[in-house]
Amino acid sequence: MVLVDSQAVKRRVFVLFLDGVGLGVADPERNPFSVARTRHIREALGGQPLLQASAPCVGPQATLVSIDACLEMPGDPQSASGQAALLTGRNVPQEIGGHYGPKPNPPIAGILREGNLFTEVVRRGGTAGLLNAYPPRYFEMIESGRRLYSSIPLALDAAGLPLRTATDIQEGVALSADFTGKGWSEQPGFPPVPIYARAESGGKMADLARQFDLSWFDFWPSDVAGHRSKMAQAVELVEHLDEVLGGFLEAWRDGPDLALITSDHGNLEDLSDRGHTRNPVPGILIGPADLRAELAPRLRRLTDFYDVILDVLFGNGPSRHHGDEPVPVRPP
Repeated sequence: MVLVDSQAVKRRVFVLFLDGVGLGVADPERNPFSVARTRHIREALGGQPLLQASAPCVGPQATLVSIDACLEMPGDPQSASGQAALLTGRNVPQEIGGHYGPKPNPPIAGILREGNLFTEVVRRGGTAGLLNAYPPRYFEMIESGRRLYSSIPLALDAAGLPLRTATDIQEGVALSADFTGKGWSEQPGFPPVPIYARAESGGKMADLARQFDLSWFDFWPSDVAGHRSKMAQAVELVEHLDEVLGGFLEAWRDGPDLALITSDHGNLEDLSDRGHTRNPVPGILIGPADLRAELAPRLRRLTDFYDVILDVLFGNGPSRHHGDEPVPVRPP
């Protein structure tokens, strides 16, 4: 049986996008993942930490593979082109002549508007949504032209899908960028919102994800922490994320659906430099073991996620593989 045959099992896909998180080396002087307490991530991966040396590995609830974000181009990967590659399956840096970011330039915007995961899911009759809520001033700045969409909201806009608002987070159908609402509530002038404990927000995220065929959450504070290069703050952020993931993993357990965690480029895993890195980024698959075993060897580059996600949602279709042999995935 082909596990991604949509006629056999109806599955949903959730993508947790961690901006600026690579797989680094085990160096407590520069890598917060070497220092932070990440019990939930380690348990899901069979005791392995989120480090470059751990990939590939298979744990009881998650599989980790190493993902190339450089896409055969020189220079450090950047947000706009990396996110666009993830969203379209196209080697965007190669098409435009280099890595580019943080916001999409006209060529990247054009590529995203030609087609992306959200437009394709909608075209095939599926449902899709971004779980992040945006404050009123975000929409005001977009409308005035003082702010540009990043690649992910631009992809939603191209698909005709609305971004979620303060009303959505107040009604419990969206989450703040830090998951819990605490960071939102500390911003002057932001409307009041519910505050969740970290694990509770992870469970809430799982519940919201199941409302769509394809759901997505954009966690950008990780890239901000990487650029600030302060170890104590970075460790706190990683531990915050781990507790949220603990709640998510518990709520996602034993279902048929697939969750994917990945990034656009490295940054947070190496605080010795405030810029991005050329490290691989994590590809974490959470879901049934047989589904993970089938899909993990197909994920090698940012461009591979597009086909994998559509195959899980709708069944096998045209492939954009590069003809390379898949990387075997070893148990821990």
